[in-house]
Formats: sequence, C-alpha cells, structure tokens
Amino acid sequence: MPSLFSEKISLNLPDGDITYFPNFLSGEEANTYFEVLRKTVPWQQDTIKVFGKVHPQPRLTALYASNSKPYSYSNITMVPHAFSEAVLQLKERTEAFSEIQFTTCLLNLYRDGKDSNGWHADNEKELGINPSIASVSLGQERVFHLKHRTKGLKHKLVLEHGSLLLMQGATQHHWLHQIPKTSKKIQPRINLTFRVIH
Repeated sequence: MPSLFSEKISLNLPDGDITYFPNFLSGEEANTYFEVLRKTVPWQQDTIKVFGKVHPQPRLTALYASNSKPYSYSNITMVPHAFSEAVLQLKERTEAFSEIQFTTCLLNLYRDGKDSNGWHADNEKELGINPSIASVSLGQERVFHLKHRTKGLKHKLVLEHGSLLLMQGATQHHWLHQIPKTSKKIQPRINLTFRVIH
C-alpha cells in the first residue's frame, strides 16, 4: 500500500497531467524487483522499420496482461503473457497509488546507454482517449525528455530507481516523450509501463 509520506511532485506542465513519485518503492524493494524481473521476464528484441530500413529495436521488451488482447505500436504487434507474481505485485501497488485498474504492462529493458526509446506518445487507438500511463523505473536512472507538440516547450526529468511516473488526462495528445541514448557507461534499467487496453 502507498505510504502516507510518499513524496509527490506535480510537473505543472500546460496541457499535461504528470505526477512523479521518486520513492514509490524502498531501495531494498526496488533492488529485489529489478533482479527478479531481469532474470525471469521472457525478454524479446523485435525489429523496427525506420526510413525503409529494418533495425533491431534498441531495447528488449515483454508484454503482460490480464487478457489476451495484443498491443501494437511502431508496426510491432505483441501478444501478452499472463501476469507473473512480481509484475502483478507491482501492478497492484501502482493501482493503489493511481486508483486506476490496469489491464496491461509493457516492460522495457535498457541494457546500456546505447539502448533508447525515440520521441513518441502513448496514443495508440487501443488505449482510448486520454489514456493513463503509469511508469515504474528500476535500476540505472535515465533522463526522461518531454516536448510539447506545438508550443516549443521542453522538460527533463531524471527517473530514479524505484520511482513512479504517472501521465494522465490529455498529456499524450499534447506531449511527446523519449529516453535518449547516452555515451556514458551505465548499468541496465527496467521500466514497467502499466496501461489500460480497451
């Protein structure tokens, strides 16, 4: 259950509803979940097509869900696994914070600084209008970039080990986000993004 003393940071960005909880999990809990997920998740590397050329996706992924509905993005269609015990625990913890019942979790494993996620919005039709996305970060902290689609606004946030980022309302309509590459020698990061697929 969420702690009454959990720090809550509202980003207060125009056309967005984004809240950050840096100490969503304790350090010990975050360490344990990171090791369990790294070893037990059936990670896969799909290919993506960019400007007509096919490339390996620059991260590993896995999809879990409480139903059998596939999830499609960037011309990739993923079929979900049934929730594992660890992912289900994090799902229930996230639901207690957000008061949202999530159906699906897309996990990303960024193995090093070369792994990344380009500019995008989580606005696929399966997610419906004004989707809520809850993102749990484990392992190496990475810089999360945001940019407004039309107003030229930008924002950066360091996503810490054991943190939760909650994006709601019209955020996905007005803001793009990314995890850029870095030339720094860094450790792996696991990111769980909980969502509702209709």
